[in-house]
Amino acid sequence: MPVRSAALATAAGAALLLLAGPAASAAPHDARLVAESVTVDPTGRLAADGSITLSGTYRCTGGTGPVYVSSTVSQSDPSVRYGVGGTRAVCDGLEHRWVNTGTPDTVVLKPGAAHVEATLMELRPMGIAPLPSFHARHGQDVTLTAG
Repeated sequence: MPVRSAALATAAGAALLLLAGPAASAAPHDARLVAESVTVDPTGRLAADGSITLSGTYRCTGGTGPVYVSSTVSQSDPSVRYGVGGTRAVCDGLEHRWVNTGTPDTVVLKPGAAHVEATLMELRPMGIAPLPSFHARHGQDVTLTAG
C-alpha cells in the first residue's frame, strides 16, 4: 500500500504542476500586452514639398535588439500604403512620443481623410540575420492638414 500511495501522490503532484504551468507562463505574456502599445495622433501634417509628418505615442518593455516605430499612410486606396519614416524606440516601460517624417515617392497626398498604421517592431537577433518581432500595432483614421 505505501508504494501505491506514493505513486498516487506523485501523479497528483504532476497533474497540479501541469495545471499550474500554463497559468504561470501566461501571466508575463498578458502583462506585456498591457505594457506595450502604440497610438496615432488624429492629425498629420502635409508640407509644401510633399513630405508628411505623423506622430503618436508608444510604450514598450525591453528587447534584445533595436526597436523602431514605423508608420504607413493610405488615402484613396486602402490596400496601397506608403511608408513614412521610422523612429528608434526606447523600451523602458514609460510612454514616449514618436514623430515620423517622409515623402512618398510615387504619390501626392492631399489634405483630408487618410488612414495611418503605426507598428512597434524589434529587430531580434536570430542566428545570422535579425528577424522582426512585433510588439504592438495600431491603425487609425486621421486628417491630413496642410502646413
